[in-house]
Amino acid sequence: MSRISTLFGKLRQNRRKALIPFITAGDPEPGMMVPLMHELVQAGADIIELGVPFSDPMADGPTIQRSSERALKHRVSLQDVLAMVGEFRESDSSTPVVLMGYANPVEAMGYDAFTARAKACGVDGVLIVDYPPEESVEWVECLKRQNIAPIFLLSPTTPQQRVERVASLAEGYVYYVSLKGVTGSLHLDLRDVAEKLDGLRSHISIPIGVGFGIRDGATARAVAELADAVVVGSRIIEEIERSPKAEVLTNVHRLVKSLRIAIDAASPASSAAVKLTHL
Repeated sequence: MSRISTLFGKLRQNRRKALIPFITAGDPEPGMMVPLMHELVQAGADIIELGVPFSDPMADGPTIQRSSERALKHRVSLQDVLAMVGEFRESDSSTPVVLMGYANPVEAMGYDAFTARAKACGVDGVLIVDYPPEESVEWVECLKRQNIAPIFLLSPTTPQQRVERVASLAEGYVYYVSLKGVTGSLHLDLRDVAEKLDGLRSHISIPIGVGFGIRDGATARAVAELADAVVVGSRIIEEIERSPKAEVLTNVHRLVKSLRIAIDAASPASSAAVKLTHL
């Protein structure tokens, strides 16, 4: 059983929801990444989404774009990101790590070379933002040969046919983008999220994580009432961005811990917890 499946199984047994923080590999600097990853786990993260810096992050808002730019100034490459995961694995063999990024770096490396290296370094899942599921058969096959979960995005505007396609391909969990637009957007409509998740669960049997627009404990708790996982990216990147380097680990720990506490205060009897019967 994969680390991701094992994690969600334990969470289901304990009637808890996953906290998935997103950080960009190399921000604020490469040498801080592994300590930062460990800090996230100590603060209560269940899965780490590690962004691969890219020069044209079209799905990301200004905050994560700036984060990617800072990482690229340090010349952080896909190979460097994989090495960071490998170093993290030297002292953490249980926390799932998911890479999130864009197609160009993966294609430059080659599917087979990338997936083999990712497996060797301890990557558990990969989400490529600009790979539509309809054109991802070869990509998904390469991931699954290495027992790496192919993870896909769904949004409020995803057509039914694509939802069904994602349901047939995805493993690990599905990332539901709760807002139209780019990362860091505001004004999360929880009623709409609840309705959309109910519809998705008639097709998707694996856990559903919700991200975009989650900026505080109150919103994280509300989303945890609805979803299997809460994904927080821009708010954490903002904390990294505005913190002196000497205070990054402490400040990020404090933020993530507050989100963990809020999520754990969500009702354990919510529908998302009950519906994890597929694991």
